[in-house]
Amino acid sequence: MRAVLSTLLSAAVAVQTALATPIKARSPYTVKERFNAPREWTKLDRAHGEGILELQIGLVQGNFDELERHLYEVSDPAHPRYGKHLSPEDVDELVKPKKESSDLVHEWLAENGIQDLSYSSAKDWIIVRLPVERVESLLDTEYHNYQHADGHVVARTTRWSLPRHLHAHIDTVQPTTSFFRTAANAATLYEGAAEVPASYRTPSNSSIAAVCNVTSVTPDCFATLYSTKAYQPKALVQNSVGFANYLGEIPIRPDTAKFLAKYAPASVSSAATFKAYSIDNGPVQDGPLTYNQSTVDGISREANLDVQAIAGISKLTPITSYSTGGEPPFIPDIGTPTNTNEPYLAWVNWLLKQKSIPRVISTSYGEPEQTIPRSYAERVCKQFAQVGARGTTLFFSSGDSGIGGTNKCYSNDGNSTYKFLPNFPASCPYVTTVGATMNFQPEVAVYRAPRNVSGVLRDFYAGGSGFSEYFTRPKYQDTVVPKYLDGIGELYKGLYEPKGRAYPDLAAQGLYFAYVWNGTEGVISGTSASTPLTAGIFSLVNDALLASGKSPLGFLNPWLYSKGSKGFTDITNGTSHGCNVDGFPATKGWDPVTGFGTPIFPELVKLSGAKGW
Repeated sequence: MRAVLSTLLSAAVAVQTALATPIKARSPYTVKERFNAPREWTKLDRAHGEGILELQIGLVQGNFDELERHLYEVSDPAHPRYGKHLSPEDVDELVKPKKESSDLVHEWLAENGIQDLSYSSAKDWIIVRLPVERVESLLDTEYHNYQHADGHVVARTTRWSLPRHLHAHIDTVQPTTSFFRTAANAATLYEGAAEVPASYRTPSNSSIAAVCNVTSVTPDCFATLYSTKAYQPKALVQNSVGFANYLGEIPIRPDTAKFLAKYAPASVSSAATFKAYSIDNGPVQDGPLTYNQSTVDGISREANLDVQAIAGISKLTPITSYSTGGEPPFIPDIGTPTNTNEPYLAWVNWLLKQKSIPRVISTSYGEPEQTIPRSYAERVCKQFAQVGARGTTLFFSSGDSGIGGTNKCYSNDGNSTYKFLPNFPASCPYVTTVGATMNFQPEVAVYRAPRNVSGVLRDFYAGGSGFSEYFTRPKYQDTVVPKYLDGIGELYKGLYEPKGRAYPDLAAQGLYFAYVWNGTEGVISGTSASTPLTAGIFSLVNDALLASGKSPLGFLNPWLYSKGSKGFTDITNGTSHGCNVDGFPATKGWDPVTGFGTPIFPELVKLSGAKGW
């Protein structure tokens, strides 16, 4: 009898696959999610049924509220548990799905003949590789190819369904409605001489003036400006800092060696010793760029910037590079795109499987929040909370388009309503978001007007700024954000969500970083420059803590918005720009342009509770 039932089930699966309709389940299928394709994506033909999707099924986590409670307690300097971070096992135990959820989802997959499964460390994500036609049947949907304005093609849908009884047990399934582009928040390598900002004034401090050139800012300038120069690390064995790469980016060791030899010779060994991990078939290499890479792909500008900014300031602190595949690829034949998983999730779930991870990790990528379904953004954000609970500080760049760029500030709900566009992951409340400054005395909010580069008009550059539409304002912001909003009154009312998580949290230099790419010296700008720089500075704060026998800072924001805010130079000049307006103004105290301002390293060490320096 068992064999007969198995044969009938197999036949049923074959029939429903051929018809692309869901197999009979214990409850009828109903729509779980609808989501409009963003304006930059054009719908093409049906996706090829034999193309492979790596489907990620996010089960409802068992006790995330309890995980969040632990996260805030171990991150709050006023709490007795401050610094007592959770173990990987503790984190997994808190978020693993309830048995009912796990059993019901596995039953559904088995009913559809799906048995080859893999899992995240907490088993809150189930990963399966299936042909598009099988996924269409499983989710009662249709996939089409969508082409981005830059030429990339992915297979996505705008609606998918689940059996009704599973709606309460599955948060999200992707890739379905998610149109991630994972753009690097770095301006292109600028040809010709960098331009001195009109607002620039020669520093009155002779030490800063001697080493800081506004058109090519070097590690010596950063160390002088932020007062890290006199610090000598004492806990290199215990400490670590990492950075994430996407879109085929690879940090190039010979370029990094050349950069460090000129600008930070005491740290030149870091070029050879940083660890490099490949995740989801992400590229790694030890030698220089090949001819094809340098002339066709032009990769590694971002990755080189990241590793050079970190190594130039962090003084031999061990560095780890993560290169994650899974980016939507450019496909010559749009009829047969290769579809892989979403890179943020692939990276963070791989990270959570590791027993030991860096104390600080920098990520210089992001995209408009509205291009990502809320359910999926919320789950990715929760994965970041798990990293924070383990004692790692996650820095994300705020973006380079101010409050939304030029001629892009429209809603994605089908109504094309004019509004400001917040960025993700910058908007996640469990990460620390970094904006950018320029000039030296005083530093001001970064801004570079649109310019013509070799016949191509480049958009303006301003640090990302805004208020989330997905995540409500976290309690740690309640003492500063309402004060700022009261100060600006009715300005831009209705164009942003005043009750949303506001960002950035802090800032650092982000214009005309000196760096080396493909053996050539140049300059590059972006919040993806200020973010690894900030990560390198805070890795030194952690060094002082570890040398004092204390825990690293971990999830930074509860400390930052209480004690730590006093360790920054307040930035009061400039605006966020974008959406054809000036944008939010930088003001005294916290603002959604530069956060609390730029680091004063000795003060941060003192405020952290480290001893002996």
